[in-house]
Amino acid sequence: MERDQKPNLDSGSAVLSVVVPIYNEASSLPGLLTELVPYCRDRKWKLILVNDGSSDDTPAILKDYEEYPDIKIIHHKVNRGYGGALKTGILDADTQYLVPIDADGQHELNDMDELLQFTLEKDADLVVGNRGKQGPSGLYRNIGKWMIRKFAALLMPIHISDMNSGFKLYQTKLVQRYLYICPDSMAFSDVITLIFIKKSHLVLEHPITIKKRATGKSTITTYTAIQTVTEIINIAMLFNPLRIFLSLSVLCIGFGFAWGIPIMLRARGVSVGAMLAIVTGLLFFFIGLIAEQLSAMRLGLLDRNNDYDAPCWNRDYHEGSH
Repeated sequence: MERDQKPNLDSGSAVLSVVVPIYNEASSLPGLLTELVPYCRDRKWKLILVNDGSSDDTPAILKDYEEYPDIKIIHHKVNRGYGGALKTGILDADTQYLVPIDADGQHELNDMDELLQFTLEKDADLVVGNRGKQGPSGLYRNIGKWMIRKFAALLMPIHISDMNSGFKLYQTKLVQRYLYICPDSMAFSDVITLIFIKKSHLVLEHPITIKKRATGKSTITTYTAIQTVTEIINIAMLFNPLRIFLSLSVLCIGFGFAWGIPIMLRARGVSVGAMLAIVTGLLFFFIGLIAEQLSAMRLGLLDRNNDYDAPCWNRDYHEGSH
């Protein structure tokens, strides 16, 4: 795979775009922008602010920054979700690297410098900010994240411990290439990480610092976890459907033999339930073979775009924004 030339951080051109998805964060947004705007300007980074259909004072706050030449402000007419806002911002980025940060002010800005430097040193395609045991997550959320990671590991090999961290540094052209198969929901962070891993890109982790949320509250719920599991299954079905169907096939056939053989040994004939389980297992196997062929066709279309250009659907996706 041919990589872009490493950028010169001392040159006058922008190297990094900072994408901030914003939804009803009027209480924390002024404090964040007061620090973030000069921070990005000093480093000649581009700042992309995406208002995801906020119903509070977010549009009025962003209006004060509309005339800044190094800031791009995009408004969604309706709420598209965390992933949808990220997609809009990512598609608008034209620098070699980009990093999304939350609008709640929980991220340390100097972590962006560390992730960028680490990315350049390792020539990584994606660097995940590892939060460790920091942050406001309670036992309930920690158990939920652990279960999601273990479930994803059953479907594909994973070496990243903080898979659903939203603080990541991407190679821009790579992440733009995969956006159209990513969800608009909070599951975006998990799914894009799995895609990079499955496509054999260099994915690494680097520790970051998380501050306590000063205002507002998190929108992550149990429904978010259910959405994430569903999207992980969808991605596994895209990349490795045979692994799912083969497991189901072996389970059904094994159960059928385990149920039917003792009955046959007692000369009581063939168990209808055992035969049904075996036939179901064979059906799962053949469905898996068909799904694997369909997956190979879809991935073949994905791999045709070897120049890493952003997909042609970006113009359509931007409709509804202004």
